[in-house]
Amino acid sequence: MFRNILSVGGLTLLSRLAGFIRDVVMAAVLGAGPVADAFFVAFRLPNHFRAIFAEGAFNAAFVPTYARLKEQQGAAGAKNFADEVLTAMMVVHAILLAGVLGFTPQFVGLLAPGLTEDPERFGLAVTLTRITFPYLALISVVTLVSGALNASGRFAVAAAAPILLNLCMIGTLLTAALFPTAGDAAAWGVLVSGVVQLLWVEADAERAGIGVRFSKPKLDPGTRQFLKALGPAIIGSAGVQIALFADTIIATFLPAGALSALYYADRINQLPIGVVGIAVGTVLLPEMARRLAAKDDAGAAHAQARSVELAMLLAIPFVAASLAVPDLTMRALFARGAFTEADAAAAAATLQAYGVGLLAFVILRAFIAPFHARGDTRTPMIASLSAVAVNVALKFALMGGLAQVGLALATAVGGWINLSLLIVFARRQGLPVGDSLLGEHILRLMGVLVVVAAGLLAAQYGAERLLAGLTFAREEVILAVVVAVGGLIYAGAIASLLGRRFLAGVIGRRAPPPPL
Repeated sequence: MFRNILSVGGLTLLSRLAGFIRDVVMAAVLGAGPVADAFFVAFRLPNHFRAIFAEGAFNAAFVPTYARLKEQQGAAGAKNFADEVLTAMMVVHAILLAGVLGFTPQFVGLLAPGLTEDPERFGLAVTLTRITFPYLALISVVTLVSGALNASGRFAVAAAAPILLNLCMIGTLLTAALFPTAGDAAAWGVLVSGVVQLLWVEADAERAGIGVRFSKPKLDPGTRQFLKALGPAIIGSAGVQIALFADTIIATFLPAGALSALYYADRINQLPIGVVGIAVGTVLLPEMARRLAAKDDAGAAHAQARSVELAMLLAIPFVAASLAVPDLTMRALFARGAFTEADAAAAAATLQAYGVGLLAFVILRAFIAPFHARGDTRTPMIASLSAVAVNVALKFALMGGLAQVGLALATAVGGWINLSLLIVFARRQGLPVGDSLLGEHILRLMGVLVVVAAGLLAAQYGAERLLAGLTFAREEVILAVVVAVGGLIYAGAIASLLGRRFLAGVIGRRAPPPPL
């Protein structure tokens, strides 16, 4: 499991690095003005629906069902199930796409009402949404094929697919002069990437003999079980997206640049969530499903505990940086071209607010996996919707005084509420929450976080004074120094507070307990 997590996490890291290059190019080309705001609305809308209908909800229902059918009926039975789901999925997406393309102004006006007061931004957002929205159907099929690959133990190609999105967008942004606006260039990059990603994962599926085809859907037991799990999973995912929709809607009423500040801060915030949190969840779900099917409850609890510890260990540098040195981070990464230092300061404050909840979001999937592995998508749905209710209420309460920073802070609080409810619900159902070692290890990991955050603050203070006379790439050099010093402090804190035995257990060199 550790090797698969590293494989998925490593490829996701490459994707995030490519995404960082994309964002640097985007910041320089788009800046943080009206065109950027219009594109971010057009980009976020299909991504909200993707998160509802594709990645989170779909994987939660599809992967355990596919894995179970493969175990019971063999590869052919699992493939037939995937083919039937593909057909039903495409019918739904065809209807949705026709509705959105036919009523795009109403659709954008409903989900980004603040833009209607600015005809230029609203008109551009409508145009760009018509370009980007078909990406939703393409990436949904990519998710289906990727789920089949993951359930078959093939993680690498699916994890690498998002890299293609970033490469395609970089390519179109670098040729923005050929498009009506830079926003058009970015939007076409999104659409082209959907086609390229689909060809990429389907080619690997064909090599594995599990490529999908259209097939008449049948309401057999496997499909019924999938649909039973899918409904609550969609509602639960919709809850998270409601909170993000609220960000988009509220930010359109805030001054120009608020959407951009949210976007760039969230891009940095999503790096550990994608590299660590999603990688852990992607590998842990089929691992727990397999162990539970074999009646190995102790092994499943052990796998969950070590996954939580690994996720926290890898996320600590990101959490510490978000809380301790957000201004330096945003200035060094993005303050160039059309992206001013004032834009960087707004994004930095937003990043720090996101950082309050970053650890919760990184380990969240490890606490959702035990429910999903048992076919229970209802309990995570209840936790998600409860957290979203508090989240959205806080957004409206905080937006007046804190603008987009209040939106990010509300998101962070919602993450901790979601995580806390999952733990409470697991206890009530008698499900193990990790193992006997998890609590002690979490306390030690929090100690490492405090040490690293303090070290980063001290390193920034010293580097800024040491390099005060530097005139070229000063912020970039200071950030590099802070990262290097922080890395040494991180390694020292791990050695002194955690030790080799802890690390051996996390990477799987200590045998799990025998089955109950």
